[in-house]
Amino acid sequence: MIVFDLRCGEGHVFEAWFGSSASYAEQQAAGLVACPVCQSDDVTKAVMAPNIGAKGNRGTATPAPTPAAGAPPPEVVKAAMEMIASAQAKMLAKSQWVGAAFADKARAMHLGEEPNAQIHGQATAEQAQELVDEGVPVAPLLVPVVPPEQCN
Repeated sequence: MIVFDLRCGEGHVFEAWFGSSASYAEQQAAGLVACPVCQSDDVTKAVMAPNIGAKGNRGTATPAPTPAAGAPPPEVVKAAMEMIASAQAKMLAKSQWVGAAFADKARAMHLGEEPNAQIHGQATAEQAQELVDEGVPVAPLLVPVVPPEQCN
């Protein structure tokens, strides 16, 4: 058996197994090779790194993980995460850290017992669910935050 990384005309990369290189060529010529994401038969071999075994005294080679079919490339994911972290940092700069008092303060603001303000802090999953059930508008932070008292 031989494994090929294949790419369709839409850019989806996927892995396929064939009995031999000749078997791949025969199936490709017969139009039997199609993208599992978009079903396009415009499929070619993608560039792939060879899996070369290491020397006997160095252990075995581990193949690099292949991204899931249709998944964005790592550099796109990294750029998106950086944009999310940057946007969150800008919002937190305008927000007050209230620590473990978050649930009580958010509830008090919702009930009009305290003036509205932008706050962030800590809440357990149960406290957050109670706030949601009461109609208090809350959302989890997408990027973890270190409490100010734990910063150097």
